[in-house]
Amino acid sequence: MDNFGYSEKRLVRVGIIGTGYAAKLRAETFQKHEQAQVIAIVGHTPEKTQEFAQTYQTEALPSWDELVAQPDIDLVVISNINKEHGAIATAALQNNKHVIVEYPLALDVNEAENLITLAQKQGKMLHVEHIELLGGLHQALKQNLPAIGNVFYARYATVTPQRPAPHKWTYHKELFGFPLIAALSRLHRLTDLFGEVASVSCQNRYWGEGEFYQSCLCTAQLKFTRGAIAEVTYGKGETLWQDERKFEVHGEKGGLIFEGDAGKLIQAAETTPIEIGSRRGLFAKDTEMVLDHLFTGADIYITPTASLYTLKVADAARRSAEIGETIFMN
Repeated sequence: MDNFGYSEKRLVRVGIIGTGYAAKLRAETFQKHEQAQVIAIVGHTPEKTQEFAQTYQTEALPSWDELVAQPDIDLVVISNINKEHGAIATAALQNNKHVIVEYPLALDVNEAENLITLAQKQGKMLHVEHIELLGGLHQALKQNLPAIGNVFYARYATVTPQRPAPHKWTYHKELFGFPLIAALSRLHRLTDLFGEVASVSCQNRYWGEGEFYQSCLCTAQLKFTRGAIAEVTYGKGETLWQDERKFEVHGEKGGLIFEGDAGKLIQAAETTPIEIGSRRGLFAKDTEMVLDHLFTGADIYITPTASLYTLKVADAARRSAEIGETIFMN
């Protein structure tokens, strides 16, 4: 357990890179905390950056290079395009900053491994956000999993039709990354529940020409060392016609079915509704846990090593989709 020695009187001074949803929720949490202060922001467009700076009473800087080099910043929050996560985190750690980064830590596995090593060498916190583990769905899954006995099959699907597809970085092959790396939480739920993966088989398809696509559909099958098989489907865009958010787990003594915001435990004798907690406030909870870690050394709910393992599984899915073969994990 690390204790970074922040006294009760010392502020954690924060620089945020990004002006989107996650960045705003984190800024609000820092603003409410007595021992945190956002002192700089970097955004993609000048207009949004200035608006963000005015809202949260902070300074707008022209580039993330300048932000990570600021000597009066203790903690850098990375909430921008996926492609830049690795480079920014590297620069921040080299400048002796603590780092929060929204998943994925990097699009490249080797870069992610090097970041964990660098954080350890620098004696700095590196936290990869995985708020799906804090949410009501995942907590309900973990709580009820023992009731269904030995798990042999799981299926997790998140499909989002969107017409027209937005011309945004989240629909850009290079900036967003391979779908299951960019949407790492889909796999991370499974590795957190079922452990190590033995093999991965994956198919991926894009619609549209150029770097921006109109749709993507990615589906993977994971075989776990404990014997369970899981199928994951992630899709979004114009060529998909039915919204789906479903997680089902089947065991020898029953099944858990979560669809939308409703859950149920199915057993031979009865079917029992499962209450799912709210998804609201998770970025705030994540941020508060990070601050508590810096001040007291309290454990955070996830380690960067756990996120890295899932990234390796996602990269195996990418390679499987490219070569059309099953990838066996070492």
